[in-house]
Amino acid sequence: MNIEVRLSSSVRTFGLFSEGDTHAGRLDIRSPRILMINDDPSKSRILSNYLEQHEIRVTLASQKQDVVRHFAAGEPSLVVLDLPLGHGVGLDLLREIRSRSNVPVILTTGHRSDEIDRVVGLELGADDYMTEPFGVRELLARIRAVLRRWERSRIASQRDAAKGCCRFGGWQLDRRARRLTNSVGESVPLTKGEYALLLAFLDAPQRPLSREHLLQATRVHEDVFDRSIDVQIHRLRRKLEIDPSAPRIIETERGVGYVFALPVERI
Repeated sequence: MNIEVRLSSSVRTFGLFSEGDTHAGRLDIRSPRILMINDDPSKSRILSNYLEQHEIRVTLASQKQDVVRHFAAGEPSLVVLDLPLGHGVGLDLLREIRSRSNVPVILTTGHRSDEIDRVVGLELGADDYMTEPFGVRELLARIRAVLRRWERSRIASQRDAAKGCCRFGGWQLDRRARRLTNSVGESVPLTKGEYALLLAFLDAPQRPLSREHLLQATRVHEDVFDRSIDVQIHRLRRKLEIDPSAPRIIETERGVGYVFALPVERI
């Protein structure tokens, strides 16, 4: 089990927590509820005990049937999904989750070299990514950070609903309906990340925006895999640009980041 536990001086070993030990009974029902999907029971128990000590409720799952059942019983506040559940199974579960919900997801893996998993996981809608070995305190900090960003995003989405529509070029974005339409009125679907990225550009048209700014706007942790913003830019360009290889709407600002080149009309 390739995971570090860095606790206080009085709590340092895996063996401190017994299999049946739990603090869930003392947790407030208003505490965040984490669904932890992992096929290593020992690792799951260590992590869940630590999180429950810090006022986070944890539900454990190890296979797809468990995930479907837990989502049917009520959506969790956040999912911690371990990718080494079997070849492709982890990413299949992420697709299943995204088909049901926009709940935030943190991916974990012990395979440091599997860069493609990072790219695919983030493209499928993961919110953060951790590679073992990591400390339980870092996991707790990541969970709290993602939940804070999620709450800010939820509040911002409520504000967006009152902002109406934006026009740029021949495009229109209805922020109430979260619907993008092209010049002939056809709806163009956007992923959660693409929508957040487009909003960041529309809120600051014709201004150079750094990659760090765009990472924050799309809720992807800058320590995770910062090239993911380039992936999102590429995907958004393919939907907006006539020729994505020669972009006229989302232009690269060398040494800075990107700029949304069109004026934006708010209606």
